[in-house]
Amino acid sequence: MTDVLVPGGRDVRATLTEPDAETDAIVVACPPHPQQGGSRTDSRLVAVADRLRENAVACLRFDYGEWDEGYGEREDVRNAIRWATERYDRVGLFGYSFGASLALLAAADVDPAPDAVAVLAPAARLANDLDAAAALRSLSSETPVRILYGERDTTVDWEPVVERAHERGDEVTGLPADHFFLGKREAIAEAAAGFFEGELLESGSQ
Repeated sequence: MTDVLVPGGRDVRATLTEPDAETDAIVVACPPHPQQGGSRTDSRLVAVADRLRENAVACLRFDYGEWDEGYGEREDVRNAIRWATERYDRVGLFGYSFGASLALLAAADVDPAPDAVAVLAPAARLANDLDAAAALRSLSSETPVRILYGERDTTVDWEPVVERAHERGDEVTGLPADHFFLGKREAIAEAAAGFFEGELLESGSQ
């Protein structure tokens, strides 16, 4: 693992996990709400990163800069994507909870856009002008997306995102869990990392 400082004017520090063999694929992983203890050490992010490493995909897990009501944090995601794009040929984007919403918001308008997006338990809206469900609707139809959600999750309003995903024809997977997915790290890692392995490695080699 390597420590990384993501450029962009905010104090965004990250951990880069790389497989033993050289790779041209990476996934940027966005943590849950920083004011509720969310960080790059989140067990769900670590589980995905570990599985990606086993599947020959690098992972950049980062901490947001100073709290900015979701706006600066969205720019943190964009900057992390730009950092990854400069160094890898294929870039995926993953997020959990608050980070899932930010991943959708950033993916919709960052240039260049990520090659694949998977999110876990996204809140439909972080603010009136931070609408993750609307962002998903505006995301390019050519971008592969997988939405993962907890079937017993009553913490966030994920239903509008799932509805938009169905409208777009995206992959949607419900897990028998609440918002915290206790005991589901392996299932999360398999669903997210398996998706990225297929989209970033197989597509990249065609």
